[in-house]
Amino acid sequence: MAQAQRVICDSAALVDGGKGLRFTLERYGMPASAFAIRHAGRVHAYLNSCAHIPVELDWLEGEFFDKSGLYLICSTHGATYEPDTGYCIMGPCKGRHLVALSVAERAGKIYLLENENHHG
Repeated sequence: MAQAQRVICDSAALVDGGKGLRFTLERYGMPASAFAIRHAGRVHAYLNSCAHIPVELDWLEGEFFDKSGLYLICSTHGATYEPDTGYCIMGPCKGRHLVALSVAERAGKIYLLENENHHG
């Protein structure tokens, strides 16, 4: 059985350490905010919800990276996350993780791979 997937965006829309792309998915029967970013050449996607309190991370739409372009940062309380793992290295939720989503990049497109975590 083939895994369900949907196109999030063109590959060119995500630049290393640059602006992320927000999108919505269904999670447990409800719409949920999510985002995709590129870091070290690879695409990563997470729910747009801080591990500290459930607020969106970006301070302006699509602005998830800190000034260095090396870490994801929550605009509300400054929780700082590794972009490739979602692991919080600093801030009020140190040691916790963002909720990762499965993505794939091929033929110039970025796909969200649907699984049991995305609906229910």
